[in-house]
Amino acid sequence: MVRRVAVVGAGVSGLAATKCCLEEGLEPICFEQSEDVGGLWRYTDQAEEGRASIYRTVFTNSCKEMMCYPDFPFPDDHPNYMHNARVQHYICKYAEHFDLLRHVQFKTLVTKVKKRPDFSVTGQWEVVTQRDGKEETAVFDAVMVCSGHHVYPNLPLADFPGIQKFKGCYFHSREYKEPEKFRGKKVLVVGLGNSGCDIAVELSTVASQVYLSSRSGSWVMSRVWDNGYPWDMLVITRFRTWLGNILPRALSDWLYVRGMNRFFKHENFGLMPLNRTSRKEPVFNDDLPSRIACGVVVMKPNVKEFRETSVLFQDGTVQDDVDAVVFATGYSYSYPFMEDDSIIKSRDNQVTLYKGILPPLLEKPTMAVIGLVQSLGPIIPTVDLQCRWAVKVFQGQCMLPPVSEMIDDVDEKMGKKLKWYGSSTTLQTDYIAYMDELASAIGVKPNVLKLLLTDPWLALEVIFGPCSPYQFRLMGPGKWNGARKAILTQWDRTLQ
Repeated sequence: MVRRVAVVGAGVSGLAATKCCLEEGLEPICFEQSEDVGGLWRYTDQAEEGRASIYRTVFTNSCKEMMCYPDFPFPDDHPNYMHNARVQHYICKYAEHFDLLRHVQFKTLVTKVKKRPDFSVTGQWEVVTQRDGKEETAVFDAVMVCSGHHVYPNLPLADFPGIQKFKGCYFHSREYKEPEKFRGKKVLVVGLGNSGCDIAVELSTVASQVYLSSRSGSWVMSRVWDNGYPWDMLVITRFRTWLGNILPRALSDWLYVRGMNRFFKHENFGLMPLNRTSRKEPVFNDDLPSRIACGVVVMKPNVKEFRETSVLFQDGTVQDDVDAVVFATGYSYSYPFMEDDSIIKSRDNQVTLYKGILPPLLEKPTMAVIGLVQSLGPIIPTVDLQCRWAVKVFQGQCMLPPVSEMIDDVDEKMGKKLKWYGSSTTLQTDYIAYMDELASAIGVKPNVLKLLLTDPWLALEVIFGPCSPYQFRLMGPGKWNGARKAILTQWDRTLQ
């Protein structure tokens, strides 16, 4: 019987995990190595060891109606896209509202998580923590790993010949905070993800020239869509997902490419993805096309070689007098506190998790990895639902199939992901399909047919409107009484 649960990290996932445990009558202890909640969203002037790090001007890519906790909407007067300080304030308010802070031990680092000798019978874990130089060991019935995957920078210097000769400064985007020290300089940004594009655009306001190098291109989307509404309220709908699933692949691909090119033609801007039909997560940047059009950001192909003060690119062009290089080359996921790393990375050093949450080879299902998925959808409602599912599994209320079936399920989904998203994004998943899969398993997926008969106005909003988080607190265990009203008034709050 699971009672005591160790939660590693007090970011958006860790707080959701703590709350879900409390709702189900469990006893969570959440360990957070810094002195406050918020994780990734808690800005600091310096990158801190073992913690995610953001730059000063980070804004959200999901709008407030789509990215909130499903039973705790953002205040009505907040803008649709928010600066990180507002999100951090909201996370603190969430923790206060549900009285979560008394279950968090701050300035406490988890150094080791290992199975107890009798794990195959009890499913218990030994968790070693460090605080003020003192080490403590405690036994828990289950562990929820909520440490995020934007902590350990991926800096593949071996892929960039000559970088040792380069006389300018170079660093990973994790170290970047603000643009002022690059005033008047020539800067190369390597990587066309959200961070790379944000940093290139911001630097272009002070640098003499910014070059943005991309290996494989990317779709670039604006946060502001048709009639000025947030993109995700128009794109992430049940109806569009259903349509995408029933259309022939060729037609679906053609519509996808046409939709992505609706505001500007990507190939004219040097941004066209090598694999045009890949559904990997697009970049959200409202300013990049205009910065390219103004010539202050110049698109470049992959780097072939670094020289002392210049850079040679794959197309044979050379750029002289480069002062600085920012490597926006993403992150690798690592769990240094896991004594046996193969629990999470059980095959080919790849993360292998049933439903993206549960290590399938454990003798007892008492560990959950929360937040290790990426979808074209908001992370907060995703982790909330993952936690609800995981806690039901811990309590034996959500039955698991045999190990072989879990492995088959992982393989089948991986095959689909490779086809849709390409090999570099194995964490990628379809937002609505994933949410519905978890919601069905614990009995909280909205029953659209029933709604059509009993509440047609709400049903139409659920089908054709945005698939907002409140939908997953409408019915079933953990339902929230304010969900119906929140869905019917979401457009009003967006306009406000």
